[in-house]
Amino acid sequence: MAIVAGVDFGTLSVRVSIVDSERGRLGSAVEAYPLHRKREDPDFATQAHEDHMQALAAATRKAVTAAGIRNEQVEAIALDTTGSSVVPVDAKMQPLNEYYLWCDHRAKNEAQEITRLAHEEGLEAIEWCGGVYSHEWGFAKLLHWLRNNPEKRGQFASAFEHCDMVAATLCGITDPKKAKRSVCAMGHKWMWNPKWDGLPPQEFLSKLDPLLDGVREKLNGEYATSDALAGHLSEHWAQELGLKPGIPVPVGAFDAHWDALGAGCREGDVVNVVGTSTCIIAMAKKAELVPGVCGVVPGSVHPQFTGIEAGLSATGDIFEAIARRAGVKVAELARGLENYRAGQTGLLRLSWDNGDRTVLVNPELGGVTLGWNLVHTAQDELFAAIEGTAFHTRIILERMAEHGVRVDRVINGGGIPQNNPVLNQVYANVLGKPVLVPAGVPTSLGSGIFATLAAGVFKTVEEAQDALCLDHTTFEPQADSVAVYERLYRLYRKVYFGLGARNAEPVALGDVLPEIRKIAAEQLGQAK
Repeated sequence: MAIVAGVDFGTLSVRVSIVDSERGRLGSAVEAYPLHRKREDPDFATQAHEDHMQALAAATRKAVTAAGIRNEQVEAIALDTTGSSVVPVDAKMQPLNEYYLWCDHRAKNEAQEITRLAHEEGLEAIEWCGGVYSHEWGFAKLLHWLRNNPEKRGQFASAFEHCDMVAATLCGITDPKKAKRSVCAMGHKWMWNPKWDGLPPQEFLSKLDPLLDGVREKLNGEYATSDALAGHLSEHWAQELGLKPGIPVPVGAFDAHWDALGAGCREGDVVNVVGTSTCIIAMAKKAELVPGVCGVVPGSVHPQFTGIEAGLSATGDIFEAIARRAGVKVAELARGLENYRAGQTGLLRLSWDNGDRTVLVNPELGGVTLGWNLVHTAQDELFAAIEGTAFHTRIILERMAEHGVRVDRVINGGGIPQNNPVLNQVYANVLGKPVLVPAGVPTSLGSGIFATLAAGVFKTVEEAQDALCLDHTTFEPQADSVAVYERLYRLYRKVYFGLGARNAEPVALGDVLPEIRKIAAEQLGQAK
């Protein structure tokens, strides 16, 4: 038996769970931190490393108290974070700026330059991250920072993903060369892969921009899966967190990847980690390229499998925006959605409000709602947005299945499915598959799994999952709704690919509005 701490850094807060290897979660605590945005620049989104660490310390102390244990009983601490959230540092590991948060989109031009040059040079790495390098990823953000902070370039020693920076900080590491880097973070966001000796060649990076001269060496070091240790908790941070010094800290990872394991993901499962955005995670024994998918990386989710990541750039953020424009909370706007029938709104909603992460990988897109009339309500749009995110998810799962990724089960993880049975039922009906939802909050259980491995309690991820993962509630597809969504999905797919890329093949869209009106009339007629 062992008691460990599992940490999950989200977009707005950090959750710390105290987990017993036999009794499961004993207690948890959440501490918020500010997200810095600029009204004049909607692409801007940053956070301070100091805010993260202060929140972690406060949440850890509160979680230990909530669990009713003594602080010296905690035998390991593991953490996951958002990504790609990038911080440039100096030679002593001190941040030179705030994190470019995952949802900071200022590096759109840099991402397009990387994509264009990678294809011109025949860089294999670009194919393994879907053929398009994203503005949400590491090299684009680092290049944007270098271009826009000339006064700090001389101090630049390296850059780190959030998970690696926090782990290094906790372990008291002050030399960038000695900080271990997560295969998960660097593989999915920085084109790292042992297949081509790690990062892209320096020649490519320098050709992209001379400001990147020498950056490959600055990013070098030990790259590891999360069954390796980043180090041990330092005296200083042990005191700050209220834990005993010297406990192991495994190499971190991204929240969605560990959330997938915490939700019970095995080979053949696809996990939708549904929150402000959606990360779609799967794993396979054999690696295969999947066009348009964010990354295919050995060891990124489970150390013994190849991780596959895809996702939607906005999900909960869309629901929040609809409610905000209506002047109400999402929970209030959602009351009564359980009475809606499939397609009854006559609206077809594309979830591009924050661009398209997969499979088009196009940041230039914006949200689209087709079918408005003069009596539609914000609640109608909310239901159509839920349907739209489900259709978009189906686009992604079909692309993955076409390229050899098994999709036997669908698990809806993340925070939103816990409180939104309507969303889970719509997803089951749109996907035509049972949707499993953890019977409780799985957030930070993935961190707990790797903390127990670091403490030596379990030998494999599967052993830890059997002991710690929650039971599932299952939402079965409803035949009548499945049939309606098959009709709507054909229309959605046509609009998605016809409107989503500048070079899209011409497609006739004249039937879309009449068809969604017809479906709505049929559904409303049946409801009377």
